[in-house]
Amino acid sequence: MEELMDLFQYMRENTMEKESPLASRMRPETLEEVVGQQHIIGKDRLLYRAIKADKISSIIFYGPPGTGKTTLAKVIANTTSADFCQINATVAGKKDMEDVVAKAKDNIGMYGRKTILFVDEIHRFNKGQQDYLLPFVEDGTIILIGATTENPYFEVNQALISRSAVFELRPLEKDDILKLIKRAISDDKKGMGAYGALIDDDASEFLADCANGDARNALNAVELAVLTTSPSEDGHIHITIDVASDCIQKRVLKYDKTGDNHYDTISAFIKSMRGSDPDAAVYYLARMLYAGEDVAFIARRIMICASEDVGNADPRALEVAVAASQAVERLGMPEARIVLAQAVTYIACAPKSNAAYMAVDAALDRVRNEKTAAIPTHLRDAHYKGAAKLGHGEGYRYAHDYPNHYVDQQYLPDELKGTKFYNPTDMGYEKEMKNLQKKIREEAGEV
Repeated sequence: MEELMDLFQYMRENTMEKESPLASRMRPETLEEVVGQQHIIGKDRLLYRAIKADKISSIIFYGPPGTGKTTLAKVIANTTSADFCQINATVAGKKDMEDVVAKAKDNIGMYGRKTILFVDEIHRFNKGQQDYLLPFVEDGTIILIGATTENPYFEVNQALISRSAVFELRPLEKDDILKLIKRAISDDKKGMGAYGALIDDDASEFLADCANGDARNALNAVELAVLTTSPSEDGHIHITIDVASDCIQKRVLKYDKTGDNHYDTISAFIKSMRGSDPDAAVYYLARMLYAGEDVAFIARRIMICASEDVGNADPRALEVAVAASQAVERLGMPEARIVLAQAVTYIACAPKSNAAYMAVDAALDRVRNEKTAAIPTHLRDAHYKGAAKLGHGEGYRYAHDYPNHYVDQQYLPDELKGTKFYNPTDMGYEKEMKNLQKKIREEAGEV
């Protein structure tokens, strides 16, 4: 009877393997087949060495969907000599865990073999369920591998965390997704190779962009495209960008990140912020986000605009832009869109001045094209050996010893005396700066 049950189980698993979604079938079986996550499974990394040596201790994999958490668990299952059990925290109960623990005790007692328990969505376990596992993890009855999309330091029992190595998986790079798409299209055994499908380069690029680092999104779209597209007269299934757009349910936007449209859009974006039009600026921001533009690139352009076009008219604009850049790096999409919109609208609505930008470029022009002028003697450093004997620093007047912390004193070299590089405007805070400069000079008796 037991042999009959094993046969039924084998047939069921074999059928499920053949009919499971492409993303599931394409899961790597060895470390060498894994794409991406080189920061944790590169050949010189701890996890790579541990898997290869079959010396796995308890692990928590943390990262967004489609980044390879279950994949790495499956690779470990294919590599290890330990018994491997898998449960999903969304449906598993205490009875399931008790069965695993009982089996693990038998494995140790009867065969001297360890048991690895993979718990997918481990953050779905309540505190009691997590507490139940703790003593068996602690005494080595089971080696726990947990996978979660939530921050484990908030969602997983701290006692379990302290006994586990936490590895954070990152969204896959575009090149990683492209590699997986190509593999899925051509693989005869596990992929769609038997269908004779061909995918256009722009369709691959589009899917890789839209996947947003999630391999499952891209592979699901590839599978749907192949299964729902009729062969052409040449006998091949041609996956064009229009087919790809239908299958991932995202409209194709004319936006080549290396072509003219990219530069035209970013130009319109910058000019809209400079021109104090928040509506246009947000529109071009949305176009770039929809097309999959790198949010870090957008954030850098916002920081440049904050300094170049707003400048000292509102010094807080640069603070907002820098804070937005940091927040975008930590949040990622889709939340990054909110932070970017805040920064864009602030800068678009801020008073404008390019006086600081013009000042440094004018000064650079003089430095670049004229003989280097000598620094006035009274401004030179008098502290290094022998400098005082040369008269360095002699006659320098300390500004804080004078009213308004200002004294009429020459700072520019003789050849540039009286030159104006910075011409503050009457916009925003810069007007206050300009008036303060004028006031303290008048009170110091300057004409």
